[in-house]
Amino acid sequence: MLKNYFKIAIAVLKRRKFFTFISLFGISFTLTIVIVVAALTDHVLSAGYPDTARDRELFVTRMKYKGSKSGSDISAGPSFYFFEHYVSKLKTPEKLALISHNYATSTYINNKKMVTQLSYTNDQFWDVLQYQFLEGKPYTKQEIDNAEKVAVISESTRNNYFGNGVAAVGKYIETDNIQYRITGVVKNVPLSREYFYADMFAPYTLSKEDIHNTDLIGDYTGVLLLHSKDDIDKMKTEYNQMVAKIPMLSKDLDLRFTYADSYLEAFTRGLPFGNGADSGIGKFILIISIFFLLFLSLPTLNLVNINISRIMDRYSEIGVRKAFGASSKTLVYQFIVENLIITFIGCLIGIMLSFIIIQVFNRSNIIPDMELSINFRVLLFSLFACLVFGFLSGVFPAWRMSRMQVVSALKAQ
Repeated sequence: MLKNYFKIAIAVLKRRKFFTFISLFGISFTLTIVIVVAALTDHVLSAGYPDTARDRELFVTRMKYKGSKSGSDISAGPSFYFFEHYVSKLKTPEKLALISHNYATSTYINNKKMVTQLSYTNDQFWDVLQYQFLEGKPYTKQEIDNAEKVAVISESTRNNYFGNGVAAVGKYIETDNIQYRITGVVKNVPLSREYFYADMFAPYTLSKEDIHNTDLIGDYTGVLLLHSKDDIDKMKTEYNQMVAKIPMLSKDLDLRFTYADSYLEAFTRGLPFGNGADSGIGKFILIISIFFLLFLSLPTLNLVNINISRIMDRYSEIGVRKAFGASSKTLVYQFIVENLIITFIGCLIGIMLSFIIIQVFNRSNIIPDMELSINFRVLLFSLFACLVFGFLSGVFPAWRMSRMQVVSALKAQ
């Protein structure tokens, strides 16, 4: 039966070539945009270099104080003191990686200024994150404790400062009038990995910020590495219990919000609708779903109109089939299947176009070191979108066809 429907669908495609072109163009163009956006979203939210153990990581990215009466609030990253004196004492984590926000520093090459993004880390940062060292190794805990002026630089920083492929380990790089001895060079991290991107990494003991300051608000991000993903709930509970014991900042600021989050929770908590205990994941998914449906609605309506035109063109066929006993249910099923087949052909074209666009995007280096791909998740999402698109655009025309009277259909012949 499906084989016959497929043959009919191909025959319909050949019959009205202009409508076929418009249909396939609309379907493939729409799905191309959906697939490219899905690939971009997947890249940003999914685990990838250098953060490959995300299924057993929790992120501490925000410290917020709020006054229940005054309405005032303070929000920033947690401080080094908070991590060192509170979070590091927790029993559940295996390791705690710390990295500061990026600082823009000035580096001069042949009297030409280059802005270098510098971040400060602890030693466990290199154990939790799987940076690929092209040469050398990370600085050690002893070098950090001794406040030695050492650094790990990115591949692009090495190439810009010393020349493409020139060995840099053991040499010095100067930024903001400070000379750092290079201990290692790592593969570039795309800017989309916001917590782990930097041109240069240095020990936290070299930071201009006072690491002994007892303020709990600062500019650090912490990554808690757990022994197993089964420890996530236990870790969150222990973290919340620890935070509840910390004194408030002041009488005016009597509410405190800080959480050990999954990466997605940390991401949505930074958006406007992330508020307090609600990380905003539900709202984020709802907004994305609404946007997805609205985006598909316009091409769906256009395809509905084209399908109705096709039905009018097939009045005589429908009338004859009804006259010989074909039920409305059978005709509706046939038309929906035909429409899904046409939609899937458009989907295949869309996937091929998406692959070409993604390859062009990757090679253009518009966003340095970002590599998009059509992986299994993106492909599964695109097929789901295709199914929704084909079903929605076929239901109303099929229902209208089922209401057609035999006599009217035969008169149209």
